[in-house]
Amino acid sequence: MNSLISKIKDKSAVVGVIGLGYVGLPLSLEFASKGFNVIGFDVDERKIPLLNSGKSYIKHISEDRIKFARRQSGGKSVDSRKFEATTDFSRLSSCDAIIICVPTPLNERREPELKYVIETATTIQKYLKKGQLVILESTTYPGTTEEILLPMFQEAFSVQRTANSNSEFKVGYDFYLAFSPEREDPNNPKYNIATIPKVVGGVTDNCLKVAQALYDQVIIKTVPVSSTRVAEATKLLENIYRSVNIALVNELKIVFQRMDIDIWEVIEAAKTKPFGFNAFYPGPGLGGHCIPIDPFYLTWKAREFDINTRFIELAGEVNTNQPYYVVQKVVEALNKKGKELKGSKVLILGASYKKNIDDMRESPSLKLIEILKDKGAEVNYNDPFVPKLLPTRKYKFNMNSVSLTSSRLASYDLILLCTDHDYYKENSSLITQNSKLIIDTRNVFNGENVYKA
Repeated sequence: MNSLISKIKDKSAVVGVIGLGYVGLPLSLEFASKGFNVIGFDVDERKIPLLNSGKSYIKHISEDRIKFARRQSGGKSVDSRKFEATTDFSRLSSCDAIIICVPTPLNERREPELKYVIETATTIQKYLKKGQLVILESTTYPGTTEEILLPMFQEAFSVQRTANSNSEFKVGYDFYLAFSPEREDPNNPKYNIATIPKVVGGVTDNCLKVAQALYDQVIIKTVPVSSTRVAEATKLLENIYRSVNIALVNELKIVFQRMDIDIWEVIEAAKTKPFGFNAFYPGPGLGGHCIPIDPFYLTWKAREFDINTRFIELAGEVNTNQPYYVVQKVVEALNKKGKELKGSKVLILGASYKKNIDDMRESPSLKLIEILKDKGAEVNYNDPFVPKLLPTRKYKFNMNSVSLTSSRLASYDLILLCTDHDYYKENSSLITQNSKLIIDTRNVFNGENVYKA
């Protein structure tokens, strides 16, 4: 343990990051920018040449940041690069620390889908060696690290022990296992990976010491907890808290609209209270990889203990129904103009789940496109960050973003704002003055032709 901690502190330890998406890539770049040699692993062969040539496939991660991470601290030459990407997982054996940042979606029954974590652990099994640290960052239910990963890695060492009868491997002494939930918030101007405190839980005290030592080199503050289960539960609490409160304002939005009260004005007034209130805002539904998914990891695990998480599941139901409520408002607005939804031309503004980024994971815009198309509408979209709708696990749209011009806006029967990109605020006059009808789910536009949903 002391030897590994020394390598971490003098930054001679090699860090491997598995999964180079919205979590793994910025984490890799952060470690590299702080002087660690980092190997990024991904099964997507398209990403590797881009990263190794200093290019980015995530809009809010600049090419300059990747190019800097590939150079020695202070910037020397490509030969002294600190970050490189590969699909060669045999190089895991050269890593001192391995961090897992792979997706943990839900399956069709809204149950945890851990196949990516298990596939990754199976790969690590082949190359696991004495003295390595493995950390899971993927969001999951309490118990995953100790119930799934620990037995798999112990099995790997058991095979090695058979090959060499003199070898004995024990977690916390010969290898180290921890969980530290990711807290990435893409394109947040105030916080980034380095400035967001990092919760860390180890399988043993020694595992915690090693994992904390690693994150202490790149994160402003680490928050040690007593176990991996506590760390796993912490991430779920954070996102369930947000899910429940968003569901609350989404429900209040419907109630207040019936009463002819502006929910956004109510929130602005309420948040002037300096204590006891945190502002959450309604929208067309939940998006991103965390809030729409994470609560169901806990509800699934809770059934093992004969507990029904009614409050969490009700919040999920309210949020899941929001796209259908928005479509209802679309129908009502068209009806007032003597139009049916079937055959109407609808332009959706914003395909990403959050403003000013290109991340479409679980975006409610995709669900809205599906519902509107199923009801016979002719649907197009515009998004300055998403030029093309690429296939996802759920949707196979073949659509390109259309440009916004006065004549094009005027050609649609209805404009539906789903994502409040700054671009739409900057072009609000163009949009409101040239659109027949606007359904605004984010409180961006004002005007006689604007309806809030």
